[in-house]
Amino acid sequence: METFGVVAERIVEALLVSRPGVATSVGDHRYDDRLPDLSADAVAADRAMLVDAASVLCEIDPDPGDVEEQVDHALLAAAVDRELFELTEIRAHEWDPLAHSPGPLLHALVARPYAPVEERLTALAGRLAAVPDALATARATLRDMPRIHAETAVGQFTGTAALVRDEVPALLAQAPALADRIEPAATGAIAALEEFVAWLRTGLAADDGPGRDPRLGRLRWEARLWHTLDTELGAAEIQRRAWANLDRVGEEIRAAAVELVGGPADDETVRRALDLLAAEHPDDHTIVDLASITMDEASDFVRAHDLVTVPDDPCVIQVMPQFARGVAVAYCDAPGALESADLPTFYCIAPTPADWPEHRVESFYREYNDHMIRNLTVHEAMPGHFLQLAHARRHRGETRVRALTRSGPFVEGWAVYAEELMAGHGFGGLSVRLQQLKMQLRMTLNALLDHLVHAEEVPEAEAMALLTGRGFQEEGEAAGKWRRSLLTSAQLSTYFVGYAEVADIARARPSEVALRDWHDEMLAHNCPPPRHLRTLLGI
Repeated sequence: METFGVVAERIVEALLVSRPGVATSVGDHRYDDRLPDLSADAVAADRAMLVDAASVLCEIDPDPGDVEEQVDHALLAAAVDRELFELTEIRAHEWDPLAHSPGPLLHALVARPYAPVEERLTALAGRLAAVPDALATARATLRDMPRIHAETAVGQFTGTAALVRDEVPALLAQAPALADRIEPAATGAIAALEEFVAWLRTGLAADDGPGRDPRLGRLRWEARLWHTLDTELGAAEIQRRAWANLDRVGEEIRAAAVELVGGPADDETVRRALDLLAAEHPDDHTIVDLASITMDEASDFVRAHDLVTVPDDPCVIQVMPQFARGVAVAYCDAPGALESADLPTFYCIAPTPADWPEHRVESFYREYNDHMIRNLTVHEAMPGHFLQLAHARRHRGETRVRALTRSGPFVEGWAVYAEELMAGHGFGGLSVRLQQLKMQLRMTLNALLDHLVHAEEVPEAEAMALLTGRGFQEEGEAAGKWRRSLLTSAQLSTYFVGYAEVADIARARPSEVALRDWHDEMLAHNCPPPRHLRTLLGI
């Protein structure tokens, strides 16, 4: 019988071949000239590969004396099962145009200097040339799209066309000998993207209704939640804990507000305190510079308090590319675990859309005020995602399983825990502490909203009242979160569940182990689900 290591490498290779976008993101550049094939024949072949992989893994018993192998076996089996579930039950490629977006795959080749420009342009030519066929497949496959997904896709695909039009020529200027190959492919890609956007707009104009309901329904949502979280907690228990945490953090933020502005420990005092902080905020022209300043502040603070080892990896803070906007306000885009080149991490922040009225822009920056940006930088960068993923890249396993299987609950859980860690040690004083508590309310409400939207079909007005009331969110932030809950499912629950489990592991630190050493050890195993991290740490 084959060993787990041999089987694991064969399955990992099959996953990388069939998912070129995943391969690029983890740092394997052998398939950088390809786009995913979502045609009916390719999807059927992918399903057959996953079924075979699941069957083979069931027949393999990991070494009972090798904890690392046991965890890798569980991770790979869960990943295969999750991919099979997504392909056969969710089938997003049949109704979600965002599943067909080539933007991230093109941007990765343009933005990251992982290889000489000639090599990247050669790969880019392949992907650009594949865009027309990929979007023709999308038009033939997509049916009954949710209106909100189609509207978001219009913006993202328009942004992708702008990326090709505006950024590819700058790259080509470094290797003009490739113009004969790049320019026709770029022209064809832009035309295909514009045609696809026109097709989406025609469908939106012809359909006065909302289109397909983007809510999954209780059964499919709970199944997706189980695959996404990989936790022993069920949906009902997560909800129970979330409501209890909402009450606990509500008491804490009321006490902190009293400390800042005085008065009774009630919601009105919280609003007075948050209004005071909201008045100090950046704008579209200063938000990136502010994030850079707060990055330096946070890095110095982590080092001064010896909280966790700070790697010397570079981090570039920039405006979020247009093709990626419409879902989240900020994100961290780090090099993959298999990347061999010395590349920076991108911490991206989205400015307000150009067509927003003045009052909506003001609402946005009241939410993302100077103090919230400090807390956001902790989450996205230091010591949150940027630092955690830099540690993750240093893990070396017997197989590539952990390079390919990143747990959302662990990644988001660590970042939320990092917010609490920094605020608890005094970063930014009481002002940041209030924003961190507000973010605690937000991430708790994320889990509740995820459940309420997809399992209970809560009306928008009721959800908005919950977010602006119990969560003290600005109306614009609440509207964005409502939109995100419809565009995604299960992902919003990763923050609360991940935080609860990561914070529990942090509290299990042996008394003789220094805080920095324990945090370093928590981050030394790449990004496994927290329940497997407990096993690896011997808890």
